[in-house]
Amino acid sequence: MQQKALYFLIAVCAIAAGLALYMVQQYDFTTLDGAKHKHSDFHGRYVIVNYFAEWCAPCLKEVPELSKLNHIKPENVALFAVSYDNLTDEKLVEIKEKYDMRFSLINHIENPFPFERPQYLPATYIINPDGSLKGQLFGEQTAENLLSIVSGPVLTE
Repeated sequence: MQQKALYFLIAVCAIAAGLALYMVQQYDFTTLDGAKHKHSDFHGRYVIVNYFAEWCAPCLKEVPELSKLNHIKPENVALFAVSYDNLTDEKLVEIKEKYDMRFSLINHIENPFPFERPQYLPATYIINPDGSLKGQLFGEQTAENLLSIVSGPVLTE
């Protein structure tokens, strides 16, 4: 009887360890630097997600502003950019270096953000600390404008 209880306890521990390992390996998106992220990692923080394309002149024009934002943003703000085009990691690295992008580029989305892929570029989405969508912005943005939005009232769509 004690031997059966011991086997049962070992089986339960193995299942729990396997489940814990499985949960640790899950992610919602990865960045070009190889980091894996879960949306829940950013609860309590604003997340700014910018969609861009190399063929989009206004997108490239706002890159210095996004780099500036990444440098001056408070700790409760995370900034990511997503290429509108389905590019290889090598091409993303090339673009990041060519345009001196000083912010994280998302290279793979496993589980989507709480918004649809934009139809127009540039497009910037602001996610509230509770994970809800605060608002969407189309057109070029400045670092100051984005900072004011994450500290201001809720946007209307």
